[in-house]
Amino acid sequence: MTEAILLVGGKGTRLRPLTVNTPKPMVPAAGVPFLTHQLARARAAGVEHIVLATSYLAEVFEPHFGDGSSLGLSLEYVTEEEPLGTGGAIRNVASRLHSGPDEPVLIFNGDILTGLDIQALVETHSSSGADVSLHLTRVEDPRAFGLVPTDATGRVTAFLEKPQTPEEIVTDQINAGAYVFKRSIIDAIPTGRPVSVERETFPELLSSGAHLQGMVDSTYWLDLGTPQAFVRGSADLVLGRAPSPAVPGRCGDRLVLPSARVAPDAKLTGGTVVGADAVVGEGARVTGSTLLAGAIVEPGAVITDSLIGAGARIGARTVVSGAVIGDGAQVGPDNELRDGVRIWCNTTLPAGAVRFSSDQ
Repeated sequence: MTEAILLVGGKGTRLRPLTVNTPKPMVPAAGVPFLTHQLARARAAGVEHIVLATSYLAEVFEPHFGDGSSLGLSLEYVTEEEPLGTGGAIRNVASRLHSGPDEPVLIFNGDILTGLDIQALVETHSSSGADVSLHLTRVEDPRAFGLVPTDATGRVTAFLEKPQTPEEIVTDQINAGAYVFKRSIIDAIPTGRPVSVERETFPELLSSGAHLQGMVDSTYWLDLGTPQAFVRGSADLVLGRAPSPAVPGRCGDRLVLPSARVAPDAKLTGGTVVGADAVVGEGARVTGSTLLAGAIVEPGAVITDSLIGAGARIGARTVVSGAVIGDGAQVGPDNELRDGVRIWCNTTLPAGAVRFSSDQ
């Protein structure tokens, strides 16, 4: 396994306002852009050449990662001018691949945090002689996902849409978003139009008699598509629950980047990240949260399971719980923001403007 395709073109709509100025894979998780963790794990598994399929805010990626040499990789970038879907994006970068027709190409999504054993997936692909191999994971409630049942040998038998009734839940296995394709399968994807591997490519391959192999790997897996999931994923990286060689420091309750300033009596727990040049004031308490570069948390504020955008300011004694504060937003003192509240970038919220009473 020497090369891979990384799909990083999504708009990250569910993550707004985090993704107004930054593409989702570049939003910092555990102190570095999330994409850094994926690249580092791929390199650790022996991948050497990665093609990034970009679209939304495509101009952000190359200035940060360059040719990939700092990570021990060779990186290339291909930008799709119009949205092409997962399959279309894969086909769009095929000309940059070096693999022969029967050689394996790893493909993974830019918004999945996983402890997947990448080498084991590649070995499964090779030993089974599959055309495509899929990482499958088991979930307690599969109703929000498409189901992927397999036979006793691990061969995929069907792709089922999200189940609507208990009778339709025939397995707890779902598509976890990482694949190994035989190169010739990539070249056969139609060009010049949107294609979904989940809804078109995989079902058509199955109906034509192709061999699709599933490998169940139930290590850590999290779709970072929502703000709450992204914050949790970052905290899990810091806590060591999710593996990554790219965390810039030792795993533990907190990760404070060197240029950040934290008051001696401030309390940081639960995998909290304090980004570059961020400031945490006296008596503040920050739990399971991420403060991006230059964010300021004033004295006595309480931040829980939240993400505070770059350059944002949280006023004294303000409570923020399960919320997202956009880049540059100014939240005045004595506010209370809870339960999924999102404050847009550069918004100004006056002192005491939002409060929750105990009966709400």
